[in-house]
Amino acid sequence: MLGPNMSYSPIQKDKSHLLKYLPKSQDEMPPRSMEDSFLVGIIPLSKDKALQDKYVTFLGHVRIGRLLEDMDIFAVMVCYKHIVNPKLPENETFPYNLVTVLVDRIDFTEYVPKSNEDIKISGHVSWVGKSSMEVVVWLEQKQSGVWQRVTRALFLLAARDVNNVGAGIVNSIIPANEREKQILAGGETRKKRRQELQKKNLAKVIPDAEEQKTVHDLFVRTVESSDVSLRNRVLPADCIWMSDATISNVIFSQPEDRNLHNTVFGGFMMRQALELSWVLGLKFSKLRPVLKSISDIQFNKPVKVNSLIQMHGHVVYTNLNYFQITTFTETFNPITGKIDTSNSFHFTYYVPEN
Repeated sequence: MLGPNMSYSPIQKDKSHLLKYLPKSQDEMPPRSMEDSFLVGIIPLSKDKALQDKYVTFLGHVRIGRLLEDMDIFAVMVCYKHIVNPKLPENETFPYNLVTVLVDRIDFTEYVPKSNEDIKISGHVSWVGKSSMEVVVWLEQKQSGVWQRVTRALFLLAARDVNNVGAGIVNSIIPANEREKQILAGGETRKKRRQELQKKNLAKVIPDAEEQKTVHDLFVRTVESSDVSLRNRVLPADCIWMSDATISNVIFSQPEDRNLHNTVFGGFMMRQALELSWVLGLKFSKLRPVLKSISDIQFNKPVKVNSLIQMHGHVVYTNLNYFQITTFTETFNPITGKIDTSNSFHFTYYVPEN
């Protein structure tokens, strides 16, 4: 079983003695294939009635937020299987901290999973850097004897030393066949794409001509052209102000929400953000929204257990019957008043066209 220690303590044991087992370079570690890290498990919804109650929605479907929690911890388990350290004595504590850095993309199929049928979860490491690992995770459910794809997700995790001060070197990957070569190349392409997107970040780059035109068009639609002050705002037909398409909540995290490192479990944050975004989608569209994809989930800072977590959801874009919701997570210190943004999530929903 992978998870936090059964007995919570706000003070963690000193593990500095494990630093001597960390390799200095990948040359000290045996290369691995993708097959070496492949892992498969079953979420036993067909037999475990108590588990069904945790996973079922009021509509009788599976709570996608629960599946996000499972995928996050499963991705960590895959990384544990990938790392083989010859310097580590048998039965010694694992000398790494594994943290989720981001979730690149999660795409959902049209299949609606049932809450009383088993779900298969599987995955493997699909790309590695020196201390980072990309993991692909699939969810499937059997229908009429055939496994139906529910979703596919790409997680990026970082290995840190036990004191969370420096990077932890991980095993390299040597593709075992042509298929693994293609998967590895795809991981490298995604890495370069993320680097390019970082360069185009709005905080670093001025919007291009097309983006400036979009902003100007939106502005022109919401002011009276006859008013030279441009201060009188006008709401176009069939529109609502973005400020009216928001929602917020506050969560007081507890030890049961922790991971191995006494910080809030990333899957818990994903579930909370997803369920808040769904409520906003329902409020905004007046219909039950269907989740299409999740993209660019960022874990910028660890969140301490006992933190006051504020989540803010915003409808940021619409097109026909599709809409985009961005949710930001902030940690609030009630003593100092300091607010830090720890996470961001981007959800794409649609509602029936009729």
